[in-house]
Amino acid sequence: MLQLSRCATSIGANYEEAQGAVSKRDFSHKIGISYREARESVYWLRTLYELYTDEKYQVDFEKFKAEAIELKKIFTSVKISSNK
Repeated sequence: MLQLSRCATSIGANYEEAQGAVSKRDFSHKIGISYREARESVYWLRTLYELYTDEKYQVDFEKFKAEAIELKKIFTSVKISSNK
């Protein structure tokens, strides 16, 4: 769970860094890091879902996984748009 908390909080931190980027390339790079951290979060949430079989935990893991997947999609769109 420690690694999940690290990658999940890194998503927002890198997004904030992207907002202060000094160039388009720097912005795109930091958005890419946010995407990779969201991807890693999905991995850990999927893993925890399998490990914690109690239904009360699985509902939360599914909800958070869906949110991380949505963030991946957003960052993908932003990165594609910023590279045009």
